[in-house]
Amino acid sequence: MLGTIVNTIAIACGGLLGVLLRKGIPEHYKTTIMQGIGLSVLVIGLMGAFKSGNILVVIFSIVVGSIIGEKIKIATKLDEMGLWIEGKMGKGHGSVAKGFVTASLVYCVGAMAIVGSLESGLTGNHQTLYAKSLLDGISSVIFASTLGIGVVFSAAAVFIYQGIITITAGAVKYLLVEAVIQEMSAIGGLLIVGIAFNILEIKRISVANMLPAIFLPIVYQLLQPLLLSITTILQNIF
Repeated sequence: MLGTIVNTIAIACGGLLGVLLRKGIPEHYKTTIMQGIGLSVLVIGLMGAFKSGNILVVIFSIVVGSIIGEKIKIATKLDEMGLWIEGKMGKGHGSVAKGFVTASLVYCVGAMAIVGSLESGLTGNHQTLYAKSLLDGISSVIFASTLGIGVVFSAAAVFIYQGIITITAGAVKYLLVEAVIQEMSAIGGLLIVGIAFNILEIKRISVANMLPAIFLPIVYQLLQPLLLSITTILQNIF
């Protein structure tokens, strides 16, 4: 958990610094900065998504994951949590919910969050999460300077999300082959593209409700022997 703890602190500290700098940045600068962030996030997402080695797994995971996410209403719950924080903060802090939801998704669905947390849980190697901490700390300054104090609270979401992956990694170790991790990272990259679309206001995409898709390659790996058996039987019949 050490890597996740460092990551959490880096986001919180960077976010607080960004909030302090926020008042000194003119509004038109903030708009341009957010557009630049959106484009950068888009490139990061595309780089991750193109690493997929099995597009069928990605499609299956996105479709089934979206159904699960819509059923349990992840996006609604995140929004409600952000609005609850906003209500506790009171007026004068801007859209706390928007900053919280946007930053939480950016920091949670990337390849480094997934792979780093798995490495931390399986081998005790925190180097990937340390590198992510540096990147997240710097980006949180920029995010918070434009989106406000909600970015600081996204640190809690990162702690819970990465912490759960780290703790449970050992239980599914035998399923976490390289191909599975590759597809999990690719799906994370695709969701980051969706976040970029939201930031750039191109098209509102319910990225939060697609979050379960990230973990479905594990289910696919678990069912693969059964699927191969069914395919073999069908081939013999026809």
